[in-house]
Amino acid sequence: MIAKTKRLTAVLSFILASVLACQAAAVGTSASSAVLIEQWSGRVLYEQSADDERLIASITKIMTAVVALEQGDLEDRYTVTAEDMAEGSSMYLKPGDVLTLEELLYGLMLCSGNDAALAVAHCVSGDLEDFVAAMNRTAEELGMTHSHFVNPNGLDAKGHYSSARDMAKLAAYALRDQDFRRIVSTASVTIGERYMKNHNKLLRLCEGCIGVKTGYTKAAGRTLVSAASRDGMTLVCVTLNDGDDWNDHMALLDYGFANYRLETAVEAGQKLSSVLVRNGGVVSVPLAAAGDLRCPLTEDEHLTLVARAPVSVAAPVVPGQVIGEVCAYLDGMEVASVDLVAAAPAARTEETALTGPVRCD
Repeated sequence: MIAKTKRLTAVLSFILASVLACQAAAVGTSASSAVLIEQWSGRVLYEQSADDERLIASITKIMTAVVALEQGDLEDRYTVTAEDMAEGSSMYLKPGDVLTLEELLYGLMLCSGNDAALAVAHCVSGDLEDFVAAMNRTAEELGMTHSHFVNPNGLDAKGHYSSARDMAKLAAYALRDQDFRRIVSTASVTIGERYMKNHNKLLRLCEGCIGVKTGYTKAAGRTLVSAASRDGMTLVCVTLNDGDDWNDHMALLDYGFANYRLETAVEAGQKLSSVLVRNGGVVSVPLAAAGDLRCPLTEDEHLTLVARAPVSVAAPVVPGQVIGEVCAYLDGMEVASVDLVAAAPAARTEETALTGPVRCD
């Protein structure tokens, strides 16, 4: 399951990193909107009208899968009903079919089943409106400020839209979940008598591709979210309304991997500072990075690190308690951050000193 407690850190690092976009003039796409980011830092390596709100078609199903993985159980069994029938792409469900949530997610992400999307929503929430409400809550928690969902399958509808940047943010978050990553990277699967082949051609065409989702309606045009990993770095690419999306994604991903390296500026657990403790059994406790601070850089770029923490904190202090943050700057702009946490405990001391004179009569 995707850990909800990681959301704020993921979103914060993405927001801070997105203030800077470095791109070569020679890079371009046929898309109306496009963006290329590094997954962990969220640094933008290329963008083009990335905040424009557009129809997104079936890449909506990335959010559907995220909500299902967070709120459902992969082993839950669901009996398909007539309410799950839908137009467009399908995994060919029939009323009375019984499938697990995991099997429905394969149908959702590999063959883009609109029927699978409805079945997933009903399996997880029972009510379609409740599921869509959960999609929008998740979008808000992830800081997807240019997105709103009205259905789980991406069929064109008033008030259903997103942006390239928001979808990249969502995909970067989703790929941290191993079940999501496993499903979207599957080229084909046989479930019972159903053989399902992944619509994402980049799994075969692009070196290191690990997913994630295709989409198309006449009004939205071709939409595509992809991700690839090479040499320890994962890049996420999104194009909206792009008639040449396969080639554009391969070109953007190749550009990113050719021009950037992923540098680990701070390792998880590395002690960077300390903080004084008030009313504690120790004078101070060390502060360490809660996780790796990583950022993609060109050969000519160098990070400056700044640790921020209060001068003192009140006891008790427990290991892992968030006390500050360490930020990475590039050319004076903040591009990534990670929490500073207490690396040792500090118990509170009891005050036993007597005040005033003591008389013994």
